[in-house]
Amino acid sequence: MSAETAIFEAERPGLTALCYRMLGERAGAEDAVQDTWLRWQRTDRTRIENPRAWLRRTAARIAIDALRSARARRETYPGPWLPEPIVESPSLTVEDRFALAQECELALLWAMERLSETERAAFILREAFDAGYDEIAAATGKSEAACRQLVSRAHKRLQETGPRFDAAPSEVADLLQRFMAAAAAQDHAAVLNLLSPDATAYTDGGRKARAALRPLHGPADIVQVLMGVMMKSMRDGEDWTMEPALANGAPALIRRLKGKVDLVLTLAPDSSGRIAWLYAMRNPDKLPNPSRD
Repeated sequence: MSAETAIFEAERPGLTALCYRMLGERAGAEDAVQDTWLRWQRTDRTRIENPRAWLRRTAARIAIDALRSARARRETYPGPWLPEPIVESPSLTVEDRFALAQECELALLWAMERLSETERAAFILREAFDAGYDEIAAATGKSEAACRQLVSRAHKRLQETGPRFDAAPSEVADLLQRFMAAAAAQDHAAVLNLLSPDATAYTDGGRKARAALRPLHGPADIVQVLMGVMMKSMRDGEDWTMEPALANGAPALIRRLKGKVDLVLTLAPDSSGRIAWLYAMRNPDKLPNPSRD
């Protein structure tokens, strides 16, 4: 392995985590990192004083462009688009290259969808990678003063989303177990009591699996629609199992139908400890089954 290749490979996990945070997609992150590698190969590396900063700056620029294209496609996505989970369970392991991506919770990835591409890049570089404003300016093409405003504005917008991003894993796991127990018992009153008045649920089926084609707002809407989607297989007597898992490092549940992962479910609480945000991934293209690889 050449010295230049060794430098890039040492940075690959961090670059993958950066691009995954930007795009919310495994394949998109890998493509952006591969494009970064190609530019690294074509560049006169003797003129690069700080390879790590150069690689992060280049990856961020590529991810910004990729996110603009991805958002154009997501406008025609069938139903709510949700970021792809990185799942780990007793029966599933996470690839090393995505280990760092687990630190970015799905609720935060979803909330970052409301940021502009440059706001998102500035926020991620600053908060996840502790980049200086000079590096952020170089990556976004903005002045350092403008980058400070981008990060500040991003913080404010994320605070307005409702879910908490600092909930303890034990709190999330407890809410998940109580929610599923109430749902399995078809105890609608118990489910209603677990949900915040402003709760929102998103189900992503990609028109390839049964899912709600719109966001579900409020406890009544969630109970009426989401529980019907989740419980259909139980009523039909299908061969299913549930097991605890981690999705992006946070507690989650995965359901298997006939041995294949059919659902990844996680949530985020509000300040009162009730469920503010529910995430249900059913799109087979985003689920961790061997047939995808």
